[in-house]
Amino acid sequence: MWLYALAVAGGSVSYVPFLTLLLPVRVAEFSAGRTIDYLAYIAFFGAIAASLANIGFGWASDRTGRREPWIVGGLLLSCLLLVSVRATDGPLELIVTIVLWQIAINMMLGPLAAWAGDVIPDEQKGLLGGLLAFAPALGAASGALVTFPGLAGQDDRLLLVAGLVACMVLPVIVFGKPRPMPHLVAPSEVSGKRPRSFGRGAVRKMWLARLLVQITEAALFAYLLVWIMGIDEAFTDNDTARLFAVVLGLSVPLALLAGRWSDRHDRPIILLAVGAGVGGCGLLLMALSSSLAGAIAGYMVFGLSTGVFLALHSSQTLRVLPRPETRGRDLGLFNLTNTVPSLIMPWIAIALVPSFGFGALFFVLAALAAMAMALLLTISRTR
Repeated sequence: MWLYALAVAGGSVSYVPFLTLLLPVRVAEFSAGRTIDYLAYIAFFGAIAASLANIGFGWASDRTGRREPWIVGGLLLSCLLLVSVRATDGPLELIVTIVLWQIAINMMLGPLAAWAGDVIPDEQKGLLGGLLAFAPALGAASGALVTFPGLAGQDDRLLLVAGLVACMVLPVIVFGKPRPMPHLVAPSEVSGKRPRSFGRGAVRKMWLARLLVQITEAALFAYLLVWIMGIDEAFTDNDTARLFAVVLGLSVPLALLAGRWSDRHDRPIILLAVGAGVGGCGLLLMALSSSLAGAIAGYMVFGLSTGVFLALHSSQTLRVLPRPETRGRDLGLFNLTNTVPSLIMPWIAIALVPSFGFGALFFVLAALAAMAMALLLTISRTR
């Protein structure tokens, strides 16, 4: 399970430092006055490519019955495309490269996510969720590493990211020997339907709740650096990376504790609702903040709570999906909650921020988090 968590963390490292830190700098080199606009276009087209690729490659791994070849192929292609960003000469070429990179990276991420459902039993899904919290934490830590002053130039940082990803993903392929779990992979017509653990509508509510929280995450993911630099111009990209790393690093022990608690008490949903609600409170603090200290405090509340939410939600989703033979495809559909926000969030930001400022954006995002909490609280359990 630990090697699997390391591989998932490698997936996070493959895109977190690039999309949050390295890509904005690259876009600014082309057109400093339209950075936010170009980032919105990249997020829009990249999200479409990622959504379709994740579903497609998840389905392909279902059909072949093998996850590993797809993971390795996606790893190699995504690393090559990431490095090729150095050779782009303009916004259009950069957008095309990012779209191809999104397709390749989801060739790795889709089958990798489904693999956990094949080999990890339901009674350990909470612990799995806790371990998955390492993924965004290490993704943020890698951002702090690759942007450390004097370590590497702007282009060499892409090479460094690609090397880190390979070192984190390959060990589970080479050394991982998961124990066979036939009951987790047997087609439903062979094994029979598993007893329903959740009331009807649980899958839809889980999907929508994650979508709402991920819209808030996507906004902070794209605009945190821009917002904080608007409060304090001395706050650098490395400062932002270290803030990401600290918040997500602290979320790891919280997620592990929450995951173990949910396994022990067999209450996988309640902590998701708490995480969404507290995240909304953090967004309210950010909306009301006018100082650097207040901004950081609000983001820490938001980041810690939603970090726990997303880690546990990823693992508990595997308990909700009913058909092992379509697990990869179904997780691809759930992955839309990770990519669709990038289609929605830019237009919310463009509509609100230029006229009303980031405060208005954060108030709207807080309302979305509250809606997610309400949805989760309505999910019932059956015995």
